[in-house]
Amino acid sequence: MLALTARAQDLTIAAASDLQLVFPEVIAAFEKTTRKKVRVSYGSSGNFFAQIQNGAPFDLFFSADVDYPSRLVAAGLAHGNPHVYGIGRIVVWVPNGSKLDLDRAGLQALLAPEVKRVAIANPAHAPYGRAAKAVLERAGLWRRLQLKIVLGENISQTAHFVRSGNADAGIIALSLALSDRMKPAGRYWQIPEEMHPRLEQAAVITKAAKDVAAARQFLAFMQGAQARTIMAKFGFIVPSPAEKAR
Repeated sequence: MLALTARAQDLTIAAASDLQLVFPEVIAAFEKTTRKKVRVSYGSSGNFFAQIQNGAPFDLFFSADVDYPSRLVAAGLAHGNPHVYGIGRIVVWVPNGSKLDLDRAGLQALLAPEVKRVAIANPAHAPYGRAAKAVLERAGLWRRLQLKIVLGENISQTAHFVRSGNADAGIIALSLALSDRMKPAGRYWQIPEEMHPRLEQAAVITKAAKDVAAARQFLAFMQGAQARTIMAKFGFIVPSPAEKAR
């Protein structure tokens, strides 16, 4: 019974998949500092947005964009305004065995005959997928590559596709490319930021939150030096505390 009570008081977070290898460090630091327990579910921002609209009992929603949190605020389903916690970047990633010269060819390398499949996150509900599609469109490659495109449910599944060999190349989050899981398995070319919409990522406290004070404490922790250092280590551009409050 005591275990059930403690579990009921856990802070619950719905987090975008690009945070899957970042948040464990952030949460470990938060739990050590505050003695509060945190449970996280990872997935696509669009799917979490739909779940929260339908009453999913998350305390906090960390989206891979600002749009979904803003829409929750507009619908009266979140407290206050979105808090920007990081700006993401995207890269073309290939496994170590690939012969593609990403540094020389950049995105054009995806046209190589040996590239049979290119993995991106589903643009229908994943902000990183929309950014990948925007990059390919801007480079004039979207139509030429469409028959090669395979869609991941979220950016984490997209990274798994290319790491496991189910795709020959992928456009994934820099945060995943820098992780201990991906870094030794391949190499990447960072896509210039001006080629895609700014991946400004934001969080909100949902109206379903059981402990609004604890949720605010976590947001405040994200603005502190410890969390900011961890986020920067994984390639996020970390805005100043003044920029985070929108």
